[in-house]
Amino acid sequence: MKKIIIDGENLTIEDVVSVARHGNLVELSKNAIEKIKKSRKVVENFVSQEKTVYGVTTGFGEFKNVFISKEQTRELQENLIRSHSVGVGNPLPEEIVRATMLLRANSLAKGYSGVRVEIIETLCQMLNKKVHPVIPEKGSVGASGDLAPLSHMALVLMGEGEVFYNGKRMKGKEALKLAGIKPVTLSSKEGLALNNGTAVMTAIAVLTLYDAENVLKCADIAAAMTLEALLGIDKAFDERIHKLRPHLGQIKCAENIRKLIKNSEILSHNNHKKVQDAYSLRCIPQVHGASRDAINYVRKVLEIEINSVTDNPLIFTNPPEALSGGNFHGQPIAIAMDLLGIALAEIADISERRIARILDPHLNEGLPAFLIPKNKGGLNSGYMIAQYTAAALVSENKVLSHPASVDSIPTSANQEDHVSMGTIAARKAREILKNAENVIAIEILCAAQGMDFRLPLKGGQGTRIAHEYIRKHIPHLNKDRILYPEINKVRELIHNGDLVKRVEEKIGKLN
Repeated sequence: MKKIIIDGENLTIEDVVSVARHGNLVELSKNAIEKIKKSRKVVENFVSQEKTVYGVTTGFGEFKNVFISKEQTRELQENLIRSHSVGVGNPLPEEIVRATMLLRANSLAKGYSGVRVEIIETLCQMLNKKVHPVIPEKGSVGASGDLAPLSHMALVLMGEGEVFYNGKRMKGKEALKLAGIKPVTLSSKEGLALNNGTAVMTAIAVLTLYDAENVLKCADIAAAMTLEALLGIDKAFDERIHKLRPHLGQIKCAENIRKLIKNSEILSHNNHKKVQDAYSLRCIPQVHGASRDAINYVRKVLEIEINSVTDNPLIFTNPPEALSGGNFHGQPIAIAMDLLGIALAEIADISERRIARILDPHLNEGLPAFLIPKNKGGLNSGYMIAQYTAAALVSENKVLSHPASVDSIPTSANQEDHVSMGTIAARKAREILKNAENVIAIEILCAAQGMDFRLPLKGGQGTRIAHEYIRKHIPHLNKDRILYPEINKVRELIHNGDLVKRVEEKIGKLN
């Protein structure tokens, strides 16, 4: 198993996924330790000199002008974590908690937060021994980062709070003892360094982005299959068209479709009596491509964020200084996640329109109504109601796509008078992603059924592989049966990357 070495500089999105989902081990870089110790020394000097430094020798937020003596610094930090542990709702999934812990450790490892080395090493031990704090999903406005959820994480380092360990929910103190991890006693600046930052919203964002990139490939596969089932016109994907409007996402999507339908017996057999197709077929590159460009932007934002310092104040060593700023503010993530949600919603929107077209006997180029054999229609409904589910999901996405980042509500007696709602934006994007995966699963089921009716003519080099792979898991629909397990199965093949992997094994990487 690969070990991820964290130093605050070189973490990748793929590294985060490997730790969050596959349990890869984490270790603090030896090169980072010296920077961490130098930063810590500066904090200790501030305390011993009783210098006024926000959050180190003062209270927080509106209490910024209340001086705290060096004898009270430990109590100050522990009180901060306890008082800020006010999250509500269901616990965040294990993979998000693991990603959160990794991102917080990596940010602290950069050496500008003033914590002791053992704080970061304890986080790494908890990851490696699978001690996962119970972090409620709601309670962050994304202002001083994710104050409430990160406080629930920090509670466990102190031997408090709750965790999931070995499949059981238990007290943090008990789990640490079972795992052989010693709780830490927080010292000056350390509580603030642990709960100030964007780790939760960014954790959700990274995992959602990673899945979104996979969904885009699946959407191209689904669209290409539907194009063939509907005897579409392949000229709309001619490279010459897309070079005249050279948005990169559009060009790459058209390239994917050409690759997937290459050597299609279905499309070569079609005499192209139609002049042009409906937009949901003809404009696949333009719509999917725009979402692809948006998702590429999100990746760039997150690649910066996962190697950034996002707490406050920041501790500099040369010269020794504490600078109070706003790196904890989640606005970059909030806007990126709102954009990601919109991009994914559009992928689902156009997919639902293709589903509706392939089921409609007035529009589906001679396929039977609702894709049930003609002599069985009426007694059987086929895929009729699957489109209802797709319609419900895309309508829900329209509500979820309303941006969270344009909202703000003051907190801390108007000291924190503009907040990002970044964690809400990330959670919404994650829900939109799930809905999009289900819509595309329904399209793939319908497209595979449509391609069945075009046999013995076979699809292109990529769509043929996808069609055959789906048929290994889901049989042809000859009469009505319960469909939800089949939707769930195809959604699973989408989510875990198996569908894309099977196609790419045969035709090479998709964009």
